[in-house]
Amino acid sequence: MNTIIKLTFVALLFTAVTSCGGSKKDGNNALSAKKAELLKLKAQSQKDNESIQKLEDEIAKMDTSSANSANMKLVATKPIALANFSHYIKLQGTVDANNISYITPRNGGGQVKAVYVKQGDRVHKGQLLLKLDDAVMRQQVATAQQQAGAIKAQLSLAKTVYQKTKNLYDQGIGTEVNLLTNKTQVTTLENQLEQVNEQVKLANTQLNTTNVYSDVDGVANIVDIRVGEVFTGVTAAGPQIEIVNNSDLKVVSTMPENYLNAIHKGSKVLITFPDLNRTITSSVSFVGAAIDANTRGFAVEAKLPADASFKPNQVVTLQFEDYSAANAIAIPLNTLQTDGTGTFVFVAVSENGKLIARKRVVTIGRLNDDTVEIKSGLKTGDALITEGYSGLYDGQQITTS
Repeated sequence: MNTIIKLTFVALLFTAVTSCGGSKKDGNNALSAKKAELLKLKAQSQKDNESIQKLEDEIAKMDTSSANSANMKLVATKPIALANFSHYIKLQGTVDANNISYITPRNGGGQVKAVYVKQGDRVHKGQLLLKLDDAVMRQQVATAQQQAGAIKAQLSLAKTVYQKTKNLYDQGIGTEVNLLTNKTQVTTLENQLEQVNEQVKLANTQLNTTNVYSDVDGVANIVDIRVGEVFTGVTAAGPQIEIVNNSDLKVVSTMPENYLNAIHKGSKVLITFPDLNRTITSSVSFVGAAIDANTRGFAVEAKLPADASFKPNQVVTLQFEDYSAANAIAIPLNTLQTDGTGTFVFVAVSENGKLIARKRVVTIGRLNDDTVEIKSGLKTGDALITEGYSGLYDGQQITTS
């Protein structure tokens, strides 16, 4: 039919051209008329072609017996099987250490006389890191010790005098007043010695504050102090000494408040380290009890196993499981299609020895990345069409090879 239309169109065009050549005086009027006629024929030809194509499609849908290998559509299928399905809430988080210590002096600081640690060193709890200037405190200790020594000597003498006075008094020599005076002197000196000994202890304690120790096991991540500088612990530039314990790490994130009832302590979480190309499974160890007024979220944490490749402040991707279903049907999201009847997929069905595409209306559940849960409409054993489904119609003959 297309060929007949084209021949008719050529004949009319030839006649029009011949007539035009025989009469030049018609001029522009004749040319305009022929152009109009040409546009009319083109429009009619396009309309006829569309009608022909529509009829061919309708015949193909109604007369499936006429299908052959020439109009079969190549598809790929995958059998439906039951599997566990989970839905995850995706967030970004960071690695944090439970034991990060910013070392500070106990006496307000002082000039550094010696540094016993360098960046990257592994240190132990109680290890000496710095020695601060202790000249003044040593003098205080020496002075207190001298006072204690002097009082000890006086006390020793007072005890000797008291003992001799007591011996004479027991023999009836001397007065009771003299005896009591000597006894009081001993008691007074004993009290003074006790006070001075406490001063010696205090002076030694203050002297010990010039020794700066580590209060945790870990690695010296920051050592930003040199001999001669003043150590205060933290400056405008940050901590002067930071000790990190990488054996006790966790990941922290902020969960939007609309998931408050979906996440709880013990919830499964997948932790992905993009830079390491690793994913590990953990569980939520802490859920914040309050919503932050600025972020409108609550804190969530999950513990990490000891691993030298995990570092504080490392960026991670967190996937919190908030829904799971055993023995569920899940299919690729891109196989879903929609029309006036709802959401559907195509399955391959064997009918009368032929492979036919059949439309199945489905009810969907949760979505996880590029996979969607199917609540109804499919069953195990169905052959889901996963490739070549675009443009398919119900009843079309298909092939997988």
